[in-house]
Amino acid sequence: MSALTAWIEELPAAVTVTAADGTILAMNARAREAYAAGGGDALIGTNVLDCHPEPSRTVAAGLYERQSANHYLVTQEGHTRVVHQVPWYRGGVFAGIVELVFSIPGPLPHHDRDA
Repeated sequence: MSALTAWIEELPAAVTVTAADGTILAMNARAREAYAAGGGDALIGTNVLDCHPEPSRTVAAGLYERQSANHYLVTQEGHTRVVHQVPWYRGGVFAGIVELVFSIPGPLPHHDRDA
């Protein structure tokens, strides 16, 4: 791993990178830990859609079809997380989806810069 990409391994967020066909290409340490029950590192090379039951499978498939982003909050086991699923590109061509999952420590301040 190069110095340019090594930082992502210890980023305090789960990062999963998929190809345009949904194949999981990479997961950082936090993602491998978060998805350990589903296989962790062994998920690399499998299709991310196989990891999702309905109705989330249909939502995820739509991201690849539309090459679009999806953002939401989820609370599980008393922890709230923000999920960003965003398309990434190689040479201007859709290359897949990156999922970033950050824990939210509690209520967050909201700074309205338009006010």
